[in-house]
Amino acid sequence: MCICVDCHWVDRCQAYHAVERQHGVPHLSSSPDVAPIDPRIHIQVIDLAADGVGVEWDVRGCASFRAEPGRWRRLRPGACLPS
Repeated sequence: MCICVDCHWVDRCQAYHAVERQHGVPHLSSSPDVAPIDPRIHIQVIDLAADGVGVEWDVRGCASFRAEPGRWRRLRPGACLPS
């Protein structure tokens, strides 16, 4: 799970913006202005049906992380939490 969903900076973060782009989902912000310090992005290659391959991107660590549990959910009420 990406730690960004509970980070104060999620809607302003350039690293999360890149993760959104890789997942092909709508961005929380069109122009994020926070350059995170030392984000650690975990990239996992997964097998899909019919011999397909998928890639999962998650931020697992970041020196700029500032806990704000539920921040992503408040920004996208009713949306499914990204996994």
